[in-house]
Amino acid sequence: MTRPALPLVLGALACAALLRLHDPQVVWNTTASAPLGLYRLAPADGLARGELVVFAPPPTLANDLARRGVLPLGVPLIKPVAGLGGDTVCRHGAIVTVEGRAIATARWRDRHGRRLPDWQGCRRLTPGELFLLNPSRHDSFDGRYFGPLPTVGLVGRAVPLWTWSSAAPSTGDRR
Repeated sequence: MTRPALPLVLGALACAALLRLHDPQVVWNTTASAPLGLYRLAPADGLARGELVVFAPPPTLANDLARRGVLPLGVPLIKPVAGLGGDTVCRHGAIVTVEGRAIATARWRDRHGRRLPDWQGCRRLTPGELFLLNPSRHDSFDGRYFGPLPTVGLVGRAVPLWTWSSAAPSTGDRR
């Protein structure tokens, strides 16, 4: 081994040892509801609206996601938080609101012509509920269709490590 290569090898070994000791958890996102790519799981303490979370859907929703070809069984969702405990979320017709502000419009059928789930009315979220919705994606299969979810499915905060929106991969926000 040459002298210039020795620091590189030692550095790589040190990084591998740190990763092994720390055992970070990562999630690969393949759906367009959040930028595609690799995310690190972080604690979900003190969530705020707009933050990305990793969420294990309840069995009924997981089965519907798999049946529609949105997400395979056993794979968690990565979605932005749109509503937290204490917030009022509503769906009247196709309009979805959080705290009285319209944030999304729901569709009645998916791109294959299948009827989409339709919840109606208003609901004040309890501390044990979240409302997950991506307002910037009109075709996202999210809370506009399945409504609020129990926080028991919350896996953690999704911190981008290596993500991209379309053609060019790049590094994400490293909080």
